[in-house]
Formats: sequence, structure tokens, C-alpha cells
Amino acid sequence: MIKVNIICVGRLKDAFFEEAAKEYIKMLGSFCQIKITEINAANLPQEPSRAEIEKALMAEAKEILRKIPERSKTIALCIEGKQLSSEEFADLLEGCKSSGAGEISFIIGGSYGLADDIKKRADFRLSFSKMTFPHRLFRVMLLEQIYRAFSISAGGKYHK
Repeated sequence: MIKVNIICVGRLKDAFFEEAAKEYIKMLGSFCQIKITEINAANLPQEPSRAEIEKALMAEAKEILRKIPERSKTIALCIEGKQLSSEEFADLLEGCKSSGAGEISFIIGGSYGLADDIKKRADFRLSFSKMTFPHRLFRVMLLEQIYRAFSISAGGKYHK
């Protein structure tokens, strides 16, 4: 069974989103072993300078890189990534599974995104939309799409 890691900058604090995430994690149990790793967002002032933001992104990147398993296929979630249909996303995950990697790691950045080092390290850059979503909602959206992709690959009707 493939392992799926979701490495997130920041934590879920709202019970509603925590419950939604738990429900998808439970449903994903028949398709994969899933692990969520939360890392602390770097502290920034109210109105950070570009240099302060870059420094924070690099600090977060250092921690993210420590959490990515060595042989994992890595997918960075970023606005400049490629947008895929649910079926194309299912194909992407199938390709990761068939590569023999054994693990897929998704990286969700904080409010200022991801450092370039993380984007360069990624095997694939994925964008859900040109729109910006709140972190707590996006994690649930990612879990839902992973579940949908595995369902599609298994020939299920969930995606219809």
C-alpha cells in the first residue's frame, strides 16, 4: 500500500475543518497509509518586508526538507503549478505509484507560499486554481481530491 504524506506549514485550529480532514483520512485508509505533518509557520511582523518574507520562507523550507522521506515523489502545491482535471490527477498519482517510489509527499506552504528551494525539489508542481484558498480549507480540498483520485483509479463512481 502506498504511503501519502501531507506536509503543511501551519496547523488546523477550527474543529469543523479538523473533523472534515479526519473523515477523508478515514476514507483514504482503504487506498493508502496517510500521514499529516504540521510544521510551525515562521513568525513575521504585521507588515513584513520582502526580505523578512524570504527569510521566513527559507526557514520553513529547511524544516519541510527534513520531513520529506528520501525516496518520496514530491508534489508542491503552488499557484504557478500545473492545473489538472480529477482524472489527470488520478493518472499523476498512478504514475507516482508505478514509479516504485512507495511514497508521495504533498507540500502545502503557509500564507506566503513556498520557497523556491521547495518548488525546485518537487517532482511536480500542482495548482488547484489561480485563486487563493485559506490553508485550513485547502488541506481538506487536497484530501478530498486525493480520495477522488484513488477512487477514479479503482474504478469507483465517486467522481461522477
